[in-house]
Amino acid sequence: MRSIAILNQKGGVGKTTTAVNLSAALAATGQKILLIDLDPQAHATLHLGLHPATEQKSVYDVLTGDAMLPDVWQASGDNLHIVGSHIDLAAAEVELVGVVGREVILRDKLAAVAQDFDYVFIDCPPSLGILTLNALAAVDEVFLPLQPHFLALHGLSKLLQTIDLVSKRLNDRLKLSGVVYCMYESTTRLAAEVVSDVDQFLEATRKPSTPWADTRTFQTRIRRNIRLAEAPSFGQSIFHYAPHSNGAADYEQLAREIAAR
Repeated sequence: MRSIAILNQKGGVGKTTTAVNLSAALAATGQKILLIDLDPQAHATLHLGLHPATEQKSVYDVLTGDAMLPDVWQASGDNLHIVGSHIDLAAAEVELVGVVGREVILRDKLAAVAQDFDYVFIDCPPSLGILTLNALAAVDEVFLPLQPHFLALHGLSKLLQTIDLVSKRLNDRLKLSGVVYCMYESTTRLAAEVVSDVDQFLEATRKPSTPWADTRTFQTRIRRNIRLAEAPSFGQSIFHYAPHSNGAADYEQLAREIAAR
């Protein structure tokens, strides 16, 4: 099983869009996928047409209670299950303060279902708090979605420090394995400049002992596409909403690239 956290502490960079549509793309190839929505905003949950309800168990109950992942996940089409989120998850940061081993709760519960799936994707919140630490302690890989604009490097060093710290103290398997450029416009010089800047930054900070020692930029670029922005309001992945769009083509190509690595 490959376990992957999709993470960027900056919002609006295509994180949830990538988590949902990459999960759907791989599920369509016959891979068994578990998507965990670890963001209190529950955008991945809503994106797949599920509506968070207080009476319905969510990932909040997994982290703060006795619920196991099979008690919570719901099917979302063939080969794809999602562990939904809820706004109550925002309170987990406070509720878990005094809990021993709070950073590895998700890791332990995910281990119980590792044989049931080929891929696990975790859609992380746009912060570096206890929820994100749970994700990083539970997975082997991190994918970093970036929008190619002048703020792309802002906060990147802090994110790498967090990944490095978790790899040293909680999860020595953790590595930043790929950078995904979203909302990409190939006709602009800015996009090429940002890609070059990020590559130079990673190269300058790369050491054999760091979790980003083997980080590669995915060749597939997710082009700016209005259909990707529209799909969540219909509760569908891009493959159900607009299967012939550039967005669908790009995520299908990205899925093939990830499977080939």
